Amino acid sequence: MAPVKNGRYIFNEVPTGLPEPGKTVVYDDSETIDPDTVPLNGGFLVKILVLSIDPYLRGKMRGPNDKGYNPAFELGKPLNSFSVGVVVRSENPAVKPGDHLYGIFDFKHYVIEHDPSKFRVLKDEGLPWSAYVGVAGMPGETAVYAWKKYAHPKKGEVAFVTTGAGPVGATVIQLAKADGMKVIASAGSDDKVEFMREIGADVAFNYKTVDTRKVLEKEGPINIFWDNVGGETLEAALDFAALHGRFIECGMISEYNTTERYTVKNLMNIVTKELTVQGFVVGTIRPKYEEWFYSTWPKRVASGEIKYKEDRVYGLENAGQAIADVQSGRNFGKSVVIVAEE
Repeated sequence: MAPVKNGRYIFNEVPTGLPEPGKTVVYDDSETIDPDTVPLNGGFLVKILVLSIDPYLRGKMRGPNDKGYNPAFELGKPLNSFSVGVVVRSENPAVKPGDHLYGIFDFKHYVIEHDPSKFRVLKDEGLPWSAYVGVAGMPGETAVYAWKKYAHPKKGEVAFVTTGAGPVGATVIQLAKADGMKVIASAGSDDKVEFMREIGADVAFNYKTVDTRKVLEKEGPINIFWDNVGGETLEAALDFAALHGRFIECGMISEYNTTERYTVKNLMNIVTKELTVQGFVVGTIRPKYEEWFYSTWPKRVASGEIKYKEDRVYGLENAGQAIADVQSGRNFGKSVVIVAEE
């Protein structure tokens, strides 16, 4: 095979607000690779098929001395994220050509890896490989693990789920309904509201056009709050929480692209309502549930029991726009970049 371009999406500049394609992140196709002859040195060559675009990527776009809960991207180096790739060649007995691997890969067309323990060999459950970076991958894990560990749902209780049309929120809606809860869910557009209703939300609303406080006052009090946004929505949930409510703090995207932090003014509700407020990072609780998840959950998704929606972007060169869309809420469903077909 003749050499082919091995494009990559690199971290070019630390953003001060929303990341900008062509400025914050830049596509570079100056490198080439010959998949048939490139030296592997005991490793394995992977062709990237699909990349995951997630809100947490914004937190990695920081300077090398800025603190964060996960490693920062290196300036001038490719971004990385959860991805699925297919093994093209291998000199490692742990993986073989044709294996589909799930794990964190660089934003490139081809990568050479040496440590198979960093990746999961996926079973073909009849799902598109893109599902394994969404509902059957890290976002699905995030929803399922934290719900199992922290929610303690009771039939007839009320759950409020933010960003309910995204991959995490949509999964939480379905978990809450399966446990017999009344579900309130919010999102930022009318088509997302319709999707939330389709997957079971009893009360779905567009927070941009409907007052969150009025909805919670009418439909609450809320026993479980699944928080992906923080800020004013967290403040509203605190005011309309039930006694002994459980707050599951998954993300705070309202703060990801601004230096102006919203000050929540009613934290005393945590005391007077005896609330449990639980923050979490999925990687910390993954070991307890991971094998169970991958042996059961993809089958449930493939059967149609668990519904999901994808927002597909085609071509590695368009990854920057996908990142910007996720940060501004323009995507509808799990954002994935289809880098290549098999």
